[in-house]
Amino acid sequence: MNMNDFSATLLTCALGAYVAGIVGALLFQRAEKLANGVGFGLAAAGGVCGIFACASSLATGAATASQSFALFPSLIPYVRFGLRADALGCFFGMVVSLLGVALSIYSLGYVRGYYGHKNAGVLGAFFNLLLLATTLVFLADNAFFFLIAWELMALSAYCLVSFEHEHAETRNAGVLFFIMSHLGTGCLILGFLLLFQASGSYGFEGFHALGDKMPAARRNVVFLLFLIGFGVKAGMVPLHIWLPAAHPVAPSNVSALMSGVLIKTGIYGLARVCFDFLGTPPNWWGVTVLTLGTISAVLGVLYALMEHDLKRLLAYHSIENIGIILMGLGAALMFLHSGHPVLASLALIAGLYHTLNHAVFKALLFLGAGAVLHATHTRNMEDLGGLAKRMRWTTLCFLVGAVAISALPPLNGFVSEWLTYQSLLQGFGTTTSLIRLMFPLSGAMLALTGALAAACFVKAFGVTFLGQPRGDHARQAREVPFPMLLGQGILVAACVFLGLFPTVFLKLFDPLTRQLTGQQLSQQLTMADGLVLSGGPAQGGTVSTPGIALMLLCLLPVPLTLWALFARRAGTRIGPTWDCGQRGLTPQMQYTATGFSKPLRMIFKALFRPRREVQREYDFSPYFTTTLRFESHVEEVFQTRIYRPLRWLVLRASRRLRALQAGSLQAYLIYIFVTLLALLLFAL
Repeated sequence: MNMNDFSATLLTCALGAYVAGIVGALLFQRAEKLANGVGFGLAAAGGVCGIFACASSLATGAATASQSFALFPSLIPYVRFGLRADALGCFFGMVVSLLGVALSIYSLGYVRGYYGHKNAGVLGAFFNLLLLATTLVFLADNAFFFLIAWELMALSAYCLVSFEHEHAETRNAGVLFFIMSHLGTGCLILGFLLLFQASGSYGFEGFHALGDKMPAARRNVVFLLFLIGFGVKAGMVPLHIWLPAAHPVAPSNVSALMSGVLIKTGIYGLARVCFDFLGTPPNWWGVTVLTLGTISAVLGVLYALMEHDLKRLLAYHSIENIGIILMGLGAALMFLHSGHPVLASLALIAGLYHTLNHAVFKALLFLGAGAVLHATHTRNMEDLGGLAKRMRWTTLCFLVGAVAISALPPLNGFVSEWLTYQSLLQGFGTTTSLIRLMFPLSGAMLALTGALAAACFVKAFGVTFLGQPRGDHARQAREVPFPMLLGQGILVAACVFLGLFPTVFLKLFDPLTRQLTGQQLSQQLTMADGLVLSGGPAQGGTVSTPGIALMLLCLLPVPLTLWALFARRAGTRIGPTWDCGQRGLTPQMQYTATGFSKPLRMIFKALFRPRREVQREYDFSPYFTTTLRFESHVEEVFQTRIYRPLRWLVLRASRRLRALQAGSLQAYLIYIFVTLLALLLFAL
C-alpha cells in the first residue's frame, strides 16, 4: 500500500479500537458505567485515528495510488480479506470517522438514560460493530469481503434498530429493515456474479473499467441490479419505506449514525460501480439517476412537512437529501457520456460534498431530537413547545442544523446545494437533444425542495422550541448532560467550518476526481486566495460565504446604533400581550404542526389524499360543545399502492407454492437436479 506509514498505522489503530470497543463493552456489560465509558470511549478514539488517517491520505495524494493489502490471510479460493485505501474509500472513511467521534461523545451522556432497564454494554458493542463494518465496506477490495462487511453492517444495524424490542413498533421496523436490506443484498450478489463472469476475479482491481469490455445488454443489467441494491440502502424513492419506519424507533445516537453514514453506503456503492467499474456510461443511466434523485428530493420534503413525529420528520428529510446527492451523481454520469469531464467532476464534487454536509447536519439534528426525547420522553411535536427557555444550548445547536439543512448561507448546506445548482445550470448547453431540458427542470425542483425544506424547519423549530409548553413533559424539561452538548457542539463547528471555508476542504477532492474522472478542479473552484468559491468554467457563478458572514456581522451594529440614537431615551411601557380579548395566552392559541402544514396539505392533496375525523360531544344543545376531538391522516402512496398489493401477491403465491413441499425425497432430488441443470446452462 502506497499510503504513508503514519496513515497506515492510524488506520490500523482505528480498526483495532473498534474491535477493542466491542470486546470491552461486552466484557464489562454488568458494570453499566464502565461499559459505557469503555465502549464509546474506544469508539471515539477509533474515530479520531480514522479522521487523521483518511484526511492525511487525501491531503498528501497518497490515497490515489494506494494498493490493496491483506487484513488477514484467507484459505478460501477467490476470497481475499483485502483493504484498499484509495481516494473514494478514504473520503467515505473520513465521513464515518468524523461522525464516530461526535456520536460516541454524545452517547456517553445519552446512554445514561438506559441505566437500570437496558444493557448499555450491548448497545456499545453493536455501535462499535456498526462503525467497524461500515469502515470495512468503504475500504474492502474484494467482492466477497465487501459482501461480508455489508451483511455484518446490516445485521448490527438491525440489532440497534431493534434495541428497544419490547415495543411492537420497534419490532416491526426492525423486520422491515431486515427484509428490505436483504432484498437489496440479493441484487448486489447477482451484480457481482455478473462482474465475476466477465473478469474471472472477485477483486476490485479486476473490475476497474470492466464495463467497456462487457456487452451492452449485460452492462445495463449490472447497472440496474446495483442501482436497486444500493438504492435500497440509500433510501431512494420508491425503495425508501424502511427508512421512516426504522429511524424514529432506534436510539437517537443510532438514528444519527444510520442517517449520517449507513445510508451513505448506498451512495458509495453507486459511485464505486458507476464511475470506477462500468466505464463510460450510456446517457439513460444518468437520466435515470437524475430523475430518481429529483423525485426523491421533492417527495421526501413533502412527506416531511406532513409529519408531527420529530424523528420521523428528520427521516423523510434524509430521503430528500439523498435525492439531492443523486442529482449530482446523475448529472455527472450525463456529463461523462457527453464528453464533458470538467462538468462531470463539478457535479461529482457537488454530490459528494453534500454527502459530507448531510452527514454532519443531519446527525446534528438527530442528536438535537435525541436531546429533546431524553428531556421530554416524547417525539410528538404537538406535545412540545417552550423548550428554548429550558434547553438553551440544545435549541442553539438545533437551530444551526435547521439553517444548514435549509441551505441558507453561510453554513455548509448552502455550499453543496449551490455547487449542485451550478452543475445543473451549466448542463443545458452540453447537448442539443431534448434531454438537456432535464437540467433546468431538475434545478427548478431543487429550488422548490429548498423552499419547502426551509418551511418544514420553520415548523419543526418553531413548534418544538418556541411558544408555550403544550404538555407536562415539556414544562418539566431540563438541559441534557454535558457530553450530549459536546457531541452536538463538534458537529456545529463542522457545519460552520465546511460552510465558511469550502475552498480549503475542496483540495481534498482532487485525488478523488482524478481517480474517477481524470480531472482535478480545486484551483478552478477557488478565487481571491480562497475567499471566493467559483462555479468552475467561465460561465459559472461565484459566491463568498466568508463575505456573506462578514456582511452579516457588519450589519449587527446597525440596530444598536439606531437604538442608541433614537430609542435609548424613549420611555418603555410594559403591558400584556394581545390575546384576542381572552383572559390570557394559553398553549391552545398557538399554531400546531397540523395547522402549520395544512395549506401545503391542501395544495398537494392529490398526492397526500388527506382525510380527517372530527368527533364532538355536546352539553344541552349543539351550540355548547364540551369536547372536540380532531384527527388528520395523509396516505403514504407507496405503501398503500405498491407494497401492500405486492405483499398480498407474495403471500398468495407462497400459499400456492406450498404444494411443492410434498414431503417426498424423490421430489426434492428432482428439484436439486433441475436447479443444477439450470445453473450449468447459465454457466455455458
